[in-house]
Amino acid sequence: MEHWTAKRRDFLRMMGYGASAAAVAPLLAACGDANSQSSISELRSRLVQDEAFWTQVQSMFVLNPQRTYMNIGTGGSMPQVVLDVFAKENHLKAEDSGSGYGNLLDLRQQVAPGFGVDADELAFSANTSSGMCHAILGIDWQKGDVVVTTNHEHGGGNTPLSIAVARYGIEVSRIAMPVGNDQTAATYTNLFDERIRALKAQGKRVRAMMWSSPTYVTGTMLPIAELMQVVKTHELISIVDGAHLPGMMAYDYAALGMDFMSGAGHKWQCGPGSTGILVIRNKIRASNPLPLPKWYPVHSSSYSALERTTNGTATYDIAASVTSCGSLHVPMYKALAQACASWDTIGRKKIETYDLALSSYLKERIAERWGVESLYSPKDDPKLLSALTCFNPFANKADVKDAQKSTAFVNRMLSDFGPGFVIRNASFAVIGDSANHNGIRISTHLWHDANDIDRLVDSMWSLRNSMA
Repeated sequence: MEHWTAKRRDFLRMMGYGASAAAVAPLLAACGDANSQSSISELRSRLVQDEAFWTQVQSMFVLNPQRTYMNIGTGGSMPQVVLDVFAKENHLKAEDSGSGYGNLLDLRQQVAPGFGVDADELAFSANTSSGMCHAILGIDWQKGDVVVTTNHEHGGGNTPLSIAVARYGIEVSRIAMPVGNDQTAATYTNLFDERIRALKAQGKRVRAMMWSSPTYVTGTMLPIAELMQVVKTHELISIVDGAHLPGMMAYDYAALGMDFMSGAGHKWQCGPGSTGILVIRNKIRASNPLPLPKWYPVHSSSYSALERTTNGTATYDIAASVTSCGSLHVPMYKALAQACASWDTIGRKKIETYDLALSSYLKERIAERWGVESLYSPKDDPKLLSALTCFNPFANKADVKDAQKSTAFVNRMLSDFGPGFVIRNASFAVIGDSANHNGIRISTHLWHDANDIDRLVDSMWSLRNSMA
């Protein structure tokens, strides 16, 4: 593994590993040591410095101890307190039968501050895909409008885009995504800015940017703040597929200023299934002084024909039009609100720090065993880090293009080790290769610790050798 760069040293400081120069000095010395094991050991020691606290957090969950669940990117796990609220509210509803009509304003008022927005800007949706449909299909598209996006998008965003292409005649321009560690935040601002300028030079009317932060295949955290500068430069609508953001990252969405951010309630936020969080910009702030896009609800029992505000005061509760649709499963959303309250109590920044520390430790261990070139996820620019890690585990690097072998690796990680590991693979395009790669994707979250990662790495290495 290569020496640690200044950016990586800055990342350790960001993570709170040492409050003074004297405290940081030994770690930085180790990070500059030619012995990669020194830096890994130091990172591990910092990761477990608050072990008692995280052990207490882990006790909140009811996960089957016969398995090690590392696929939070697909589905999380409700803590016991959330299960209790869900059960209690369902029972109360059964005792006192009534409707579920409404827009859950009281719950949205509770949850919204944790995401840095007002209640009129935070809607409850069914999931990320539902929120992306609301966002994309509610825009007043015109024939010939161009949306610039990437070739690593999830079907939750690609499907409503395809509908808009067929229904409104919009065009989609996809940027080929880089993979691996040799990339920075500037890589993405340049890719988007250059593509938009090229399209405009062709006479195209670029209307919006859509991207995933992070991507579901490699876990690359496309840098929202930096991409929002491109959005504002070109006066575009911004649509973020943030499926993995709620519960993983402690983002202030009002400060970031995107028009739409659709996230899951049931992944890293650990709420019930069929819950999502959709943030809709609903007032003008310094973070994004562009006019609010014209938008219509597409799945709603609530509609206002009022023009949207041109200042810092909302005209109406736009999030209500997404949340309100017939009779709602109120106990489910009360359970989601409890999950959000639990995260607020622990501290969203503290959770983000722990998640990213686990992920960084895993990436370093993979780089140590397999080489940094095996990583599809970047690890050195802190702006690109998420709690998802994707890599090529095979001794024969070409085997990653064999979907059956990749699936066999995932299945054997569950069956051949105890407790078995629940992970997944993901298929994606790689620049310069005609065949998709089927990387192994691992999620690290609150119920994991350094020991879990050590055992995972050892098990994957053993399986790699047996499959060679």
